[in-house]
Amino acid sequence: MLKLTAFLAGLLFGTGLLLAGMTNPTKVLAFLDLTGTWDPSLALVMIGAIGVAFGPLTWARRQSRSLLGSPMQLPVKRELDRRLIGGSLVFGIGWGIAGICPGPAVTTLLTGHWQAWVFTLAMLAGMVLFNALERRRNR
Repeated sequence: MLKLTAFLAGLLFGTGLLLAGMTNPTKVLAFLDLTGTWDPSLALVMIGAIGVAFGPLTWARRQSRSLLGSPMQLPVKRELDRRLIGGSLVFGIGWGIAGICPGPAVTTLLTGHWQAWVFTLAMLAGMVLFNALERRRNR
């Protein structure tokens, strides 16, 4: 049941990304172009997503278990640190250069765009590098 629920949630998320235009790098770059031909439509998508998520997240904070019985695992850390800020900067710079982020990249893998494959492979290489650096740091 957990795998089916995860699959359906991923399918819903990917469909939402496609319908919202977040898988189109040109649209994303137009959203990030504040001094040129700014396209505010993705801001509306983000506001809508926050609105939809607010209720379930508020409910989840008061629960110890998920609807399927697993322990509730919500982030508890609230302070900003160098790692969070650095990761946010790397994410934002990559988003600004490529016009795509991890969710839309994975969503577009089967569309035949080689750029999505290059982005996803680079993202996976970055994850492997991060894990290697983390292991080294923790020793």
